[in-house]
Amino acid sequence: MKTITKSLLLAGLVTFTLGAQARDLGPDEALKLRDAGTIQSFEKLNEIALKQHPGGTVRETELENEWGRYVYQLEVVDSKGVEWDLELDAATGEVLKNHQDN
Repeated sequence: MKTITKSLLLAGLVTFTLGAQARDLGPDEALKLRDAGTIQSFEKLNEIALKQHPGGTVRETELENEWGRYVYQLEVVDSKGVEWDLELDAATGEVLKNHQDN
């Protein structure tokens, strides 16, 4: 019984620790990072995302700090109405993820 309890506690701790490593940033903090040159402008990041899906439209955006890396998350709807989830490194503009939304 002690082994099961320890395993459950460890699993909870790992889940808590991993969940605590991503943090949504508010608009004020995001603008400060942009103005400081820490991240690229949102216009530039949107442009990079839309190059992946020409004719598409950005629907939703979010900036997170994941493990010390600023990640810009977008939902793009392409010209055929297909939804795509993208993640960009907000500092470099590198496309980290680009997959069809399920």
